[in-house]
Amino acid sequence: MSAVEEQIHRALVRAAAARLPGPEEIATLVREADPLRRPEQVARSVDAILAQLDGLGVLEPLLRDPDVTDVMVNGPGPVWVERRGRLLETPVVLDRAQIDLLVERIVAPLGRRADPVHALVDGRLADGSRVHVVVPPLAVDGPCITIRRFSVRPIELDELAAPPIASLLRWAVRARCNVVVSGATGSGKTTLLNALAADVPVGERIITVEDAAELRLDAPHVVRLESRPPSSDGAGEVTIRDLVRNALRMRPDRLLVGEVRGPEALDLLTAMNTGHDGSLSTVHANGVADAVRRLETLVLMAGVGLPAAAVREQLGSAIDLIAHLERSGDGARRVVEVAEIDLDGDGRPNVRVVAHGDRMVAARRVPGRRPVRVAS
Repeated sequence: MSAVEEQIHRALVRAAAARLPGPEEIATLVREADPLRRPEQVARSVDAILAQLDGLGVLEPLLRDPDVTDVMVNGPGPVWVERRGRLLETPVVLDRAQIDLLVERIVAPLGRRADPVHALVDGRLADGSRVHVVVPPLAVDGPCITIRRFSVRPIELDELAAPPIASLLRWAVRARCNVVVSGATGSGKTTLLNALAADVPVGERIITVEDAAELRLDAPHVVRLESRPPSSDGAGEVTIRDLVRNALRMRPDRLLVGEVRGPEALDLLTAMNTGHDGSLSTVHANGVADAVRRLETLVLMAGVGLPAAAVREQLGSAIDLIAHLERSGDGARRVVEVAEIDLDGDGRPNVRVVAHGDRMVAARRVPGRRPVRVAS
């Protein structure tokens, strides 16, 4: 901030007004302090002062940049961003006092605390961006803040998959196949899930279940559910598993689970096997075969004593397709493999690759449905 902006900011903070001054009031103060400022300079000063008063200060320009997907504060020093898939160091440099203020502004609206006892905080900002905070003693070099932003512009399926694979995935959604999206962190799983949901027929009731509400569905009938961590005294927690169970009582035509990472995998598979077809979800995995093994492990985490053979049979009968995403070295995110899952003669899930790279390698056949061949 310039000297004039700092002066006005300090004066407004000292005034401790009951309400936040509006842009016009701040613009008047800026013009009074520096009558020679051009209109565009006054507008920039107003934005900077408002960001300091009610936003995230020097991070606001980064959060408004449509090309920035992640903002990373690694303790005192420069702020890093991911822009168009590449990590870049920015000219923004923060000291410990500035970071502590940012942490307070992030966690206070969440009703949470960030201190040595509660050193990890997850939440989301007012614009829906996901935020994660780690403070000392867990963060050795000072408080760390990671903000995952979401694209303002909806990403189309054709931007993430080659034409034949995009056609296959569109058919799968419209045919009410159960589809799981797999990939590593930052590979674009939620983005692909959002693009797939765009092909859900209008008029169907969609219920989404997420840790942090990231999905932005352009559909007329969407119910969004978000989990809640325990309060500082350990009460009030609502897990993804709790929400999945309750979502099944809310007459969903489609159930979308943002990510399965725990025992809720059992409830999702049970739903898929009991009439809730057309469900969509994501899972962290290195490939389609790994995704099946990871889901099996997550189901076993539910602790209900199911034998492994029964779990594998549930997997094979519940999931129709797994689409795997990867992020290339230049930051591009693409669907690199699609496999169908069915049961072999021994009742175990059989992974059969039907699309690889940018082409189809086999005809698609969903058990119990008419086979559909997608042109390569």
